[in-house]
This record gives sequence, C-alpha cells and structure tokens, in this order.
Amino acid sequence: MKNQYTKNLIFLLIATLFGSTSGPLGKFIDLDPPLIIWCRCIIGGLFLYIFCYVKKVNLKISSKKDFLTITISALFFGAHWITYFYALKLSNVAIGMLSLFTYPMLTALIEPLFIKVKFDPMYIFLSIMVLIGLYILAPEFSLESSSFSAIIFGVISALLYALRNIISKKLISRYSGMSIMMHQLIILSLVLLPAPFLFDVSNISTEFPYIIALALLTTAIGHTMIVSSFKHFSVSTASIISSTQPIFGILIAIVFLNEIPNLNTFIGGSLILATVVIESYRSRQKTN
Repeated sequence: MKNQYTKNLIFLLIATLFGSTSGPLGKFIDLDPPLIIWCRCIIGGLFLYIFCYVKKVNLKISSKKDFLTITISALFFGAHWITYFYALKLSNVAIGMLSLFTYPMLTALIEPLFIKVKFDPMYIFLSIMVLIGLYILAPEFSLESSSFSAIIFGVISALLYALRNIISKKLISRYSGMSIMMHQLIILSLVLLPAPFLFDVSNISTEFPYIIALALLTTAIGHTMIVSSFKHFSVSTASIISSTQPIFGILIAIVFLNEIPNLNTFIGGSLILATVVIESYRSRQKTN
C-alpha cells in the first residue's frame, strides 16, 4: 500500500513539474491570452489525439449527458486559463501562480457540495493559512494596483479551475484522463475560434515555438497527468499536493525571466505552499 501511494505521489509531482511551465511561458509569450489559449488548445489537442491513436485509447463518449458534462467542464477550463494568463500579464510569475493556487482551498470548501465526500474541518485551517498568505502577498488593496488586480484575476481563475476539476472527477471513473482532456481541448478550440479575428496576430510566428512548448509540456502532458491522478486522490488532496507548481514556476522564472520575488512574496507564498506539506502528510496517513 505504501509503495503504491509513493508511486502515485511521484506521478502527481511529475505532472506538477510539467504543469508549472504554464506560468513562465504564459508571461513570456507576447500575445493576448485568448489567442494564446486558442493556439494552445489546437496544438495540445492534436498532440493528444496522435498519442491516443497510437495507444488505441477509446475516445468514444457513451452518453449525451457525459458529453454535456465534458462541455461544461471545458468552458470552466477555458475561462480559468484566460483569467490566469491575464493575472500573469498584469504582474509577475510569482504573484500570478501563487494567487491561482488558492484553488486547493476553494476545492476543499466546495467539493462536498458536488461530490459525496466528507468535509474535513482541517481544510478550514488550511484555508485560513492561504488567506493570510494572500494578504501578505498583496502589496496594496487597490484596483489601481496591477499586482492586486492580478491577484483578483488569479483567485477567479482558481475558482473556475476548482469547478472544472470537480466536474472532471465525475467523469474519470468512466473515461481516461487523456480522453477527457482531448475532448475539452477540441471544444475550447471551437469556442475560441473567433480569437484570431479579434486579437493581433502579427507576431504569432515568432511566438509559435513557445506556444508549442506550452501546448505539449503544460497541456498535453501536465494537465492530462493531473486529471489521471484523480483516480488515486480526492480532488482536494490532488489539488493541494500539486500546489508545488509555483515553486517550480518561480524557479524557472528566476532563471529564464530574471524575476526575483520580494520578501512579501516569499512569506505569503510560503504560507500558501505550507498547505502542500500538511496535506501531503495527512493524505499519506489516511492510506496507512
């Protein structure tokens, strides 16, 4: 049992490493967020389709109800991505990623409303830690502050992501993570089809290599692995463990973007990420 738990945890941490590339790439790519997301969905969906075809993964959706559920989850997912990338554009990778990672707190609070899981009072304590971390993270509480606006966008993105994950959890028992992710990307590709007509595409050719990296590393690999991990963890537990993403993302941003977080970012971020250590230990104890 312990060995199996360790394997599942390593799988989730590898998924988190791939997923952490979204922050630095989202900040670096010089395009409007809806356009970035549209390109990301098309390329990521193509990668996934090729992989599913080679591996002979069953992509058939068995009912209209499941297709509607996938569509709703895809819309939440797309809205999450767009608001998250606006958060990155308004501030830096550290604030954008750390504000997004309030989603474990939000997931833990709302998951019992949608799925038959027992509410754990410990999540209230973890939520308070996250809120204090956000308070320290924000330089000032004013809409005129781009950093505060970035945090608002990040928290909205977190709520949308929590809802998408909870909805996807309902599907994972019947479909593979790759199948769910591919259908979500196809739906978003169609919904965001007007993006290249509404936003500037003049420099898309120079940004294309980075969009491919975003679509492959973050989307096709990272998010698919995270969805697949729901087979072994509750959404709340998987969300909190995968909150190590900002650590990887901030390190990548320091090396490649020369973004050095200030002291408040370190303190606030440490409180947010401390929930990862606590929940990782608690979730392992539950499997013993």
